Amino acid sequence: MMKKGGPEGTSPTRRCIVSREEKESAEMLRFVVDPEDRIVVDIDGKLPGRGFWLSADRDMLHTACAKNLFARAARAKVKVPEDLAERVEKQLAQRCLNHVGLARRAGQAVAGFEKVEAWLKSGKGVGLLLAASDGSEQGRSKIQSLARALAPKAVLIDSLDSAELGAAFGRDKAVHAVLAKGRLAGKLKVDAGRLKGLRP
Repeated sequence: MMKKGGPEGTSPTRRCIVSREEKESAEMLRFVVDPEDRIVVDIDGKLPGRGFWLSADRDMLHTACAKNLFARAARAKVKVPEDLAERVEKQLAQRCLNHVGLARRAGQAVAGFEKVEAWLKSGKGVGLLLAASDGSEQGRSKIQSLARALAPKAVLIDSLDSAELGAAFGRDKAVHAVLAKGRLAGKLKVDAGRLKGLRP
C-alpha cells in the first residue's frame, strides 16, 4: 500500500511486510525479486518489478526471512540469501561513505575536532554533524554542546565507526566531521538512518 507524501520534506508512505505499519519510505528499504528469483535490496527504489517494503531494522529483516514473508508477499517461490542482512548493511555503509566522500571532494565536508569547531564558529551552514560510533562520549558531548550553541538545528549522525569515517576522508581514522547543508547531507541523513537500524 502506498500513500503520497504529506507536508513538504516528507516522503511517500509504504507498509512494512512484517509489522504492517505504514512509515515514510525514507525510513524503509525496498526489496525486489531479480531475474533469478532472488530477493535483492533496492536502496535507490528504482529497480523494475513489484517492490516489497520493510522497516530499516535488522530484526524486521530477520523476521521476514525466518517466516518466509518475502515469498508470501511475492506469491511465488523466491531465494533469500542467508547473509541478506549483512549484504544490505554493507551496501548502506558504502553509500554513506560515498556521500561523505563526494561532499569532501566538493569542499562541503571536513573532519577533525578542530576543523569541525572552526566550521561551526564560522557560521557556515551545517547540514549534518558526524560522530564515530566508537568515539569517546566526552568528545561527542563536547561537539554536541558546541553545536547546540552555534547550530542548534544540526542533526548528529553516529552510524559509522572511526575507520569507516576515516576512509571517506582518506585517512586511517576520523571521529568528528561536518557536512554542509545540501543534497548530499540530505541523502546521507536518510541512508545513515537506515544503516543504524541494520547495524547489530
